[in-house]
Amino acid sequence: MSSVIKELYSTILDRKKGGDEGSYTVYLFNKGKEKILKKVGEEATEVVISSLSENKVDQVNEICDLTYHLLVLMAELEIPVEMVEEELIRRESKTNNFKGERKEIQNL
Repeated sequence: MSSVIKELYSTILDRKKGGDEGSYTVYLFNKGKEKILKKVGEEATEVVISSLSENKVDQVNEICDLTYHLLVLMAELEIPVEMVEEELIRRESKTNNFKGERKEIQNL
């Protein structure tokens, strides 16, 4: 993983241990997992919406927001960056892994 991601994750972990009460990261941890999950969902939606436009600046900003909130979620769930990195490396070796389209949902 890039050193920027690892450094940001380290900062997030430091804030989780006890950061400044004015910190947005501390605020998220104090509110708990449900708030963090809500933010991940909001940011994912904003990535989708911004991706429909041609504005690269907005797209990059929303992707950065989502990445930050995913790292906060990882810290909340005690998932180290290295664990995700290892899984990505494992998946990198897979080829011809397409399993077809998902079946349509019936009877909601």
